[in-house]
Amino acid sequence: MVYSKLYQMIQFGGIHLEIKLPQGHPLFGRVEPALWERTLAGSDLLQVERGAVVYSPKRFRRCLGVVLRGRVQVRRESLLMSTLSAGDVFGAAALFAGGEDYPTTLTALTRCEALLIPQDCVRRLLWECGPFAEDYAVYLSGRIQFLSRRLEAVSAGPAEGKLARYLLGAQTDSLTLSATQLCQRLGVGRATLYRAFEALEQAGGIAREGKTIRILRREALEDILNENRKEF
Repeated sequence: MVYSKLYQMIQFGGIHLEIKLPQGHPLFGRVEPALWERTLAGSDLLQVERGAVVYSPKRFRRCLGVVLRGRVQVRRESLLMSTLSAGDVFGAAALFAGGEDYPTTLTALTRCEALLIPQDCVRRLLWECGPFAEDYAVYLSGRIQFLSRRLEAVSAGPAEGKLARYLLGAQTDSLTLSATQLCQRLGVGRATLYRAFEALEQAGGIAREGKTIRILRREALEDILNENRKEF
């Protein structure tokens, strides 16, 4: 794991991708260029090899991290929370919190580079850039919603219940999602997901055509969800 000051990397022309990061980024896209350059000068570049732990409950920094290259897996104990890729943000849970532990473990799935923006730099962004403060509030709201959905999925019990709950929460009766996306959102493996699909299909609740899932009978999904809650 290598940390190096970003102004040194800029001097040697090594981080063109990082300099361009604010353009269109949902969190940093409205930061003024001069303020962004000051933020870079006070930040670090993290470089890790595949399989390395980026953050863990006992080993982390109070920084707002941004994945620049590669993919990072996020787990809370045995539960897969998400997979981060270029542009995704991490570390907000430890940035201003007083707890001694970080809630998840981040592991590099490939060779990765990440920008680590220290707490003081983030505080300056919040004070000096109103649009960033607004976008940061939107980001945190989105994380709360995401974690709420994950909690609901876990509380549903077995995979059939998790899948039924997810589909019942959809605003439409036809969804197009890959198996990989569903596995990440439900925190289950591919084989487990396929067994859940079969259970819901046999109950007459859904039909599948490729990546498209059609909800046929919501009552059947509700029955499965209620039954799984009893077993759980």
